[in-house]
Amino acid sequence: MAETWNKKEREKKKQKEKKDKAEKKQERKDNPKAKSFDDMLAYIDENGNISATPPDPRKMKKVLAEDIEIGVPKQQEIDPADLIRKGVVTFFNDAKGYGFIRDLETQESFFVHVNGLQEAIKENNKVIFEIEMGPKGPNACNVKLAP
Repeated sequence: MAETWNKKEREKKKQKEKKDKAEKKQERKDNPKAKSFDDMLAYIDENGNISATPPDPRKMKKVLAEDIEIGVPKQQEIDPADLIRKGVVTFFNDAKGYGFIRDLETQESFFVHVNGLQEAIKENNKVIFEIEMGPKGPNACNVKLAP
């Protein structure tokens, strides 16, 4: 079976790559880059950058293990007065038992369910309510008509 020209070229290319690889391997054996342990070390400076020189011990900062926060940082306690808001009922469906209240200060719209009501409400009523986090976001609860 006769070899095609393309097949011969591929074989030549493979042989050349093998030869080049063997030469490089031999060259690495003959001329090893002798690095000492100190040459291989890398340091991190006070700004977090990698450098070849050790950091200045005078610029080091002491960090206590208790100060390191992994995960979500602790939130400050919320003042109960901040949770009480005033708003207007923009939509309420008595048959389905839910609606929406628009906060007068932030203009945010909050979902309200009939279970979160303390008094019956209608659209355009001014109300006082609290915010609680529900499964789909913030909900209005403890909803009362504003005096």
